Amino acid sequence: MRKNFKERSPWPFWLWLFLLFLAASLALAFWAALGTRWGAITGLVELLGLIYLSQRSALEIEVTPDELRVGSAHIERKFLGEIEELSADEMRKWRGPLADPAAYMALRFWIPGGVKIAINDPKDRTPYWLISSKKAQPLVAALLERD
Repeated sequence: MRKNFKERSPWPFWLWLFLLFLAASLALAFWAALGTRWGAITGLVELLGLIYLSQRSALEIEVTPDELRVGSAHIERKFLGEIEELSADEMRKWRGPLADPAAYMALRFWIPGGVKIAINDPKDRTPYWLISSKKAQPLVAALLERD
């Protein structure tokens, strides 16, 4: 099966730096209070935890000829309705005041733009999917491409 589009959005560098700073601060507090061994153990546990969390929270989007996969969710392409690329301002509105609680949202705060996809499935009460994407234009093009 040919893949039309694939995107993986891991944590950005600035987020890593910020979280490492927080982790180092906590490790320093353990070191000051309990000694070198506990400071090192705390730092190692935090680092392993950050690596695990970064891998688990990366958003994966894949478009194949038959379906759209976003994280663990998937839908057949025949049920996709109107597809629109959203700017950062439009995404902000759809994440906030225009949001529908029944919508599926795969959002990452470090990605400003994205795609809104209407769902045309009579058995699914989800009105649309809102997906953060750094490559919104190629994603829209892949979704509009018909085999």
